[in-house]
Amino acid sequence: MREKILVVEDDTAIREALSYNLGREGYEVLTVGDGAEALQVARGAKPNLIVLDLMLPEVDGFDVTRILRKESSVPILILTARDDEIDRVLGLELGADDYLTKPFSMRELLARVKAMLRRVRSGKEESEAGKSQMAKTLSSGNLHIDLARHEARGEGGVIALKLKEFDLLVFFMQNQGEVFTRDQLLEKVWGWEFVGGSRTVDVHVRWLRSKIEKYAEKPTRIITVRGVGYRFEG
Repeated sequence: MREKILVVEDDTAIREALSYNLGREGYEVLTVGDGAEALQVARGAKPNLIVLDLMLPEVDGFDVTRILRKESSVPILILTARDDEIDRVLGLELGADDYLTKPFSMRELLARVKAMLRRVRSGKEESEAGKSQMAKTLSSGNLHIDLARHEARGEGGVIALKLKEFDLLVFFMQNQGEVFTRDQLLEKVWGWEFVGGSRTVDVHVRWLRSKIEKYAEKPTRIITVRGVGYRFEG
């Protein structure tokens, strides 16, 4: 079955170019021109990946990302016309997985789409392999991870974690007390093919802290090592 990609872009020329080139790569491509329709199609068609322009009529890409991320873990590649870090960072903070700034190379976009889908497939394969093995757990204080069930628990019960939040927490717990730079964490958790910047690590650490720290603004588990990176203290 072909993987399905939803392209959300209000510029007709860009939308048609994306549709054509993604189709040539063998993907099933769905296209829409505004955010409101994007939400409807995403909910009904269940795409494997969404290419999403930020500047959209009706409902903009920021709102689309925020709404979809509450409902789904579908990978989102955002497109922004402005070379403005705040757009990229805000998009990532809302839950997007990667970004490209316009104008972009079609070859680069296709490479990122392939890498993102490959990571999703790999994650699913690892999850399925884990289910066939004996349950393995990691524990640190009142924090417990069941690797086979892909589940994290704290004092309040199950902790809702996104895929990369979970992977990052597992890596931290497996390497408690060690300091890692942002680039090392990108390589170990996201993989060498990941093309996003190290800001991605900061965003995910902030998300994790909000879920596992008693006081996220004064973390005692995931410690910032100034000028270096992060250390997990448990």
